[in-house]
Amino acid sequence: MQRNADSNIVLIGMPGSGKSTAGIILAKKMSMAFVDTDVLIQTSVGKLLQNIVDEQGYDQLRKIEESLLLDLCLKDHVIATGGSAVYSDAAMTHLKSDGVIVFLDADLATLETRVGDFSNRGLAKRPDQSFAQLYDERQSLYRQYADITIYCPDISQEEVCNLIIDKLVKS
Repeated sequence: MQRNADSNIVLIGMPGSGKSTAGIILAKKMSMAFVDTDVLIQTSVGKLLQNIVDEQGYDQLRKIEESLLLDLCLKDHVIATGGSAVYSDAAMTHLKSDGVIVFLDADLATLETRVGDFSNRGLAKRPDQSFAQLYDERQSLYRQYADITIYCPDISQEEVCNLIIDKLVKS
């Protein structure tokens, strides 16, 4: 999918897939601004994601995220979304209307190694849900919204960005 001059590049994927790190590098390489929506949520609410989950529940975090994403009016940005952005069709449709959606795909073992302890990560998941179950649940959603998929368990963030740029140019 070709990117228009003022459109966004939206990175989606599981925690540990490298959205924030790749987003910063990609923004620099493409002379674009960068936004991490997890940071926007935290600054708008004044709490860490984990505190929101602990105090108000995972569902409330998803609602806050959806509201924030629907209110985003950005042009020419790289946007790293929270991993649960894909639960909102309205939010993903909004993001897709102004951008190219890139799924940073990594296998479960890689994600678990990269993140380690998920207990303080602020995951928007059911309390009884394991990380593996969350991974299985989200995979089809990521694929559903992705314009581009980059399989990235064994490559550097620099290489991830080069692959994204290559796919944007070739499509």
